[in-house]
Amino acid sequence: MAFDSAMQRRIMGKFATGITVVTSDGEAGQCGLTANAFTSVSLTPPLLLVCVDLRSSSHAAIIQNGCFAVNILAADQEDLSRRFATPGPKDFADLSITTAVTGSPLLAATLGHLDCRLSQRLPAGDHDIFLGEIVAGEVREGEPLLYFSGKYGHWHSLG
Repeated sequence: MAFDSAMQRRIMGKFATGITVVTSDGEAGQCGLTANAFTSVSLTPPLLLVCVDLRSSSHAAIIQNGCFAVNILAADQEDLSRRFATPGPKDFADLSITTAVTGSPLLAATLGHLDCRLSQRLPAGDHDIFLGEIVAGEVREGEPLLYFSGKYGHWHSLG
């Protein structure tokens, strides 16, 4: 008997996470999605992973582009998280973006970003795990945007 997915979602919601927006650009075009299933994997070589739903419009684009960036959102960027959490293609026209090594969009005023080349793709149920080799990054000071129990919060508001 399979474990109840609604119960899994409720239990996993008790794990507070930061919020990222994963972006990519290349032959398949610009894409972006909100993700909190993200972690560092290895320091040597520098690797991270992000889990992407197979149904996401960004899934195929990241594979075709062969690169992606992870943008770590600041406390005042809930609007970006909500924008990139909606299904379908995303409009980047009004966003302030830069690029680093891979050409993936880097969102302005985030706490940091990691620019990656797609290293490996591993199947994992209804998601794929994308391993990215980190080729560039930057960090800034500030408060993180957090997610807990289905709600956005801030460093001091979740206590």
